[in-house]
Amino acid sequence: MSSDPCSFSSFARCVTKHLNLSLRVDFDRRVIGAKVELTVEALEDRFSALTLDTSDLKVISVNANGQEARFTMGPKHSFKGTPLEITLPFDLSRGQHVIVEVTYETSPSAKALQWLSPEQTAGKKQPYLFSQCQAHHCRSMIPCQDSPSVKHTYYAQVSVPKELVAVMSAMRDGQEVDPQDNSHIVYRFRQPVPMPSYLIAIVVGALESREIGPRSRVWSEKEYVDKAAFEFSETEAMLKTAEGLAGPYVWGQYDILVLPPSFPYGGMENPCLTFATPTLLAGDRSLSNVIAHEISHSWTGNLVTNKTWEHFWLNEGHTVYLERMIGRCMESEQFRQFKAMGGWKDLQDSVNTFGSNNPLTNLVPSLQDVDPDDAFSSVPYEKGFALLYHLEELMGGPEVFMGFVKSYIQMFAYSSVTSEEWKNYLFTYFKDKVDILNKVDWNAWMFTPGMPPVKPQYDTSLADACIALSQRWIKAKDQDLSGFKQSDLKSLSTHQVVEFLSLLLQEDPLPLTHVMKMQDVYDLNSSMNSEIRFRWLRLCVRSKWEEAVPIALKMATDQGRMKFTRPLFKEVFNFDKFHDEALRVFVAHRGEMHPVTAGLVAKDLKVDASLSTSL
Repeated sequence: MSSDPCSFSSFARCVTKHLNLSLRVDFDRRVIGAKVELTVEALEDRFSALTLDTSDLKVISVNANGQEARFTMGPKHSFKGTPLEITLPFDLSRGQHVIVEVTYETSPSAKALQWLSPEQTAGKKQPYLFSQCQAHHCRSMIPCQDSPSVKHTYYAQVSVPKELVAVMSAMRDGQEVDPQDNSHIVYRFRQPVPMPSYLIAIVVGALESREIGPRSRVWSEKEYVDKAAFEFSETEAMLKTAEGLAGPYVWGQYDILVLPPSFPYGGMENPCLTFATPTLLAGDRSLSNVIAHEISHSWTGNLVTNKTWEHFWLNEGHTVYLERMIGRCMESEQFRQFKAMGGWKDLQDSVNTFGSNNPLTNLVPSLQDVDPDDAFSSVPYEKGFALLYHLEELMGGPEVFMGFVKSYIQMFAYSSVTSEEWKNYLFTYFKDKVDILNKVDWNAWMFTPGMPPVKPQYDTSLADACIALSQRWIKAKDQDLSGFKQSDLKSLSTHQVVEFLSLLLQEDPLPLTHVMKMQDVYDLNSSMNSEIRFRWLRLCVRSKWEEAVPIALKMATDQGRMKFTRPLFKEVFNFDKFHDEALRVFVAHRGEMHPVTAGLVAKDLKVDASLSTSL
């Protein structure tokens, strides 16, 4: 068993097979009172002690098969939390199971949880709770073996105030009035497919749902629910397309939950219940590729999982590859190529941000003493995709390579893998093409920082119009500005407008006159598409358009998707005149931000943590 630099738990000596959770959600104190029973299998003889991951948990008692067990909390680590050392009152032989029961309470500052006041929700009347466990935050909600190398099933009972609804990353299994407290309802959930701890998820709020397909509902506050039902109406078509590519969907239900705006990611592939940011609700279904991405994770990530976060590209590179194959089937091969080009630019951005010699830009980085949240970027997604696309070209095209991806999924389903195991399987599957595979510079691709050693030649047909228009703006002199017309954008799709703005962001800042003229003819300020608005506001701030600064800071704080919030804050922070304003706005809004987002923006803006919390 390879060791996991991000976990204290003793998974070489024992593995968790099942979790049975009883949770009581307390909005007044912002804690969850809980009991978890872990079914643990010993992997060695004379097994009598185990370590679980915890973070800011108040552990009240530990039992093993109903007998009291001694426990101690080890020293607290900066990001790994605190090891919970449990001594069993008896020995187990290899292969025997023990049920370890931990009674505990979460902390109001648990990293996995965000507690929203009614004012922070769309409905403004009821509080809201959601979790985000990836990568290593499940331990702040549940004492567990918090490593993606360990997979288990789970059952849960969640007691919540009766005005609210609870949903989890599992199949719904009924509800009843809480026998202990008739002001509460207990919701029950079961997850019969083994999965890693980072995929355990919970949401409690004033939720409604609408059916959008034979195995899909969309969940959200009522203010978003019809909009979301429209936006994600292609879900079943995407699921069927994905099954055609990757094999049967094993998770039963595929629901989508639209979260409040502070949710830090675009989406999160929680099984049976994808989490989605409300910034996807563009009104024209143009951002539904995020749903194609999360659907793809049902195979790559959830069914076949990276063994440690160092191999995160196995989750994300394959998922981007599958997501773009879904785009190819539902749109066209040109569309896939166009999206791949956009991804290459995102990769260049990440490499520029980290620095091209930064080891975190390796496809397979070392995460010894590195917080996985700090390592998160486009690299595993887009460097991973670029490698798979390069191999696709070498091995004989999309149909041939998709055959390998499907076979890899079947081979490693329900388990966790390393890059080495993936590569060995690649060589086994393409055993008649080993001479070609041996010519690949594996060390440069996997263990060398910076951009990949090979730049794929993508088909530019859908990008040509974007390139031409961006070049016109870059080359235009002031006297040429009258040549731009509103109709320039009319022939472009939403995806192409995003690409046009991305191209401009790769160049030196445009003169302020140009950006003001662009607003004049294209009225981009009125765009409600988050991907367009985000890039447009970055462009404006870079060109030192002062009027854009409050609009950019408003977007950075009205929603909390890190993809948008972190760069917007950084752009304003780097505009010397507004350096202090960026800090002031961050400190003012920090309390309502997600804890992970707030921590990373603080690092971006070099804010001293102790200072900012006391202000």
